[in-house]
Parts: sequence; structure tokens; C-alpha cells
Amino acid sequence: MESDGLLHALLLDGNGGGRDLTWDEINRWNPDEGTLWIHFNYTSENTADWLQEKSGLEALIVEALISEETRPRSTIIGKGVFMSLRGINFNPGESYEDMVSVRIWAEEHRIITTRKRQLLSVTDIAKQLRQNCGPETTSQLIIEISDLLTSYIEEAVERIEDKTIELEEQVMSSHDSTLRTRISSIRRDAIIIRRYLAPQREAITRMHVDSVAWITEKDKRHLHEIANILIRTVEDLDSIRDRASVAREELTNALSAQLNSRMYVLSIITAIFLPLSFFTGLFGVNIGGIPGATFKWAFSIFILFLIGVCVCQYIYFRKKGWI
Repeated sequence: MESDGLLHALLLDGNGGGRDLTWDEINRWNPDEGTLWIHFNYTSENTADWLQEKSGLEALIVEALISEETRPRSTIIGKGVFMSLRGINFNPGESYEDMVSVRIWAEEHRIITTRKRQLLSVTDIAKQLRQNCGPETTSQLIIEISDLLTSYIEEAVERIEDKTIELEEQVMSSHDSTLRTRISSIRRDAIIIRRYLAPQREAITRMHVDSVAWITEKDKRHLHEIANILIRTVEDLDSIRDRASVAREELTNALSAQLNSRMYVLSIITAIFLPLSFFTGLFGVNIGGIPGATFKWAFSIFILFLIGVCVCQYIYFRKKGWI
């Protein structure tokens, strides 16, 4: 079915199970049969055609379901709810901070979801329904999607936190300049994920606060708990970002101190050899009249003189506290 935009269509039996429907069964469905969950790939032309012509939805809702770019939000429209949520990208070969989105239109007996890239949370729920251990109602399905999205986000944030701890230890034990790139990567990941989690927290909180007839008080409490988890996750991301900034600053200071130490040594060496270079250059001039040119011990005396200069410089630098 995926070739025509339909990823799956499940009819919930109200007891945690669901059976797959065909296009014909979808078009003949009525609320008395049970809750219908349709999941689309919104990039398909067939998806847009069905939503516009056969879904019975307002044009504004259809546009929101197939929109390419959207931020997390929730809006109550009549007796239904539109939600746009983000999840971690765990697809092979993808970077999980490149978050994927799912758009949701929910009514009391029908829920329509759309996505572009695969979401493990949606796939997991479909498997649960086929195994008779999934959500029983529309509101429970929304809660399950939100909960799984949040669980995968928590998992990703824990991985980032583990990397941050590892990098902090490496910064303390070594001053490898390549750590800068890894620290910047962690900080960027935290910022990108937080960018979507803050409005997502607000979207789920709004679902808990606003009044929707088919969302029970028990379901609202579940949504409130999910919102609290997102608040804690946002705080963890803020902590990771700050710790990464501190680690980068410590690494920069360590590398600067290391560079200054090397430059200091080079400066001392240059200061020592500067007068030696002057004397060797002076006595190496290829003209007549150089003192001791005909004396056989002249070179040995000159070497001793240069050694004496080095010793005097060393004593002087020590007295000044330069070395």
C-alpha cells in the first residue's frame, strides 16, 4: 500500500486490537464500526487527493496534514484536535538529531496521521494493535504516540549525556584539539533537539488543559505526566549544552596554556642563542684582522667563551625568575 501513500489503516476493536483495512473498506467505514486509524505518507499525491476529496476535512486541516514544514503545536478545531509532534530520527544512516515529524488529526472515532520519514513509535503502536495489546480509543492512541515519541527522545538525550560525561573526562585527562569538534557536535545536537521540545511540551500541555469531550480526565493526567517528562528532558538538554560549553572553554584554556608554554620555551631558546649567533657571525666574517686568526688555541678559547656566555645567561634568567 505504501506506493499509493497509505502506510496502514487499522480498525480498533476497543479491546486493544486492530485489523488492517483496504482502501474500499476505508471509504465505506462509519463510526459505528469502531475507531479508525489511517496513517499516510504525506508526500504522496494519492494522500493529498484522498484528504482533499474523501476525508471530509476542512481545507485548513488538510493543508496542515500535508505541510512540508511545521513546528510542534496543538489546536482544537470543532470536536477534533490537530497536533504536530516531533520525534528522534533512528532510521539507518540518519542522524537522530535530524528530528522527524508526525501530524495528527483526531476525532472521537477517527484519527489520521501523516509523516514523511519512518517513525519507530508509530510502527511500534501498529504492531501492538495487530498483537491485541494496543490502545483502545482515539485519546489513548494519541497518548501512546506522545509517550513513545517522548521515550525515544529520552533515550537519545541519555546517549548525548553519556557522551558529554565521556568528553568531560577526556578533557580533564588530555588536551587533544580534536575534542573541540566532538564537543561542538554534542552542543549542536542538544540545541537542535531542545528547539523542538520546548514547543512540543507546550503542545501536549495544552491538550491537558483544554477541554475536549472525548479525552477523559484519566487521559489528561497521562498527558500531564508526559508534559512533565518533556520539561525534565528540556532541563537535561540545557544542562548538557552548558556542560559542553564549559568543557569547550576548559579545553580552549588548556590548549592556550599549552601553546603559551611552548612559545615560552622557544622564546628562552631564542634569547640564549641570540648573543651566540651574534658572536659566531662576527668572528665568522671572511675578512682580515680577525683576532686570534693565527693562534692555534683561538677556536677552543672561543668555544669556552660561548659556553661562559650561556652560563651567564642562565644565571641571569634564574635570578629574574624567567626559568
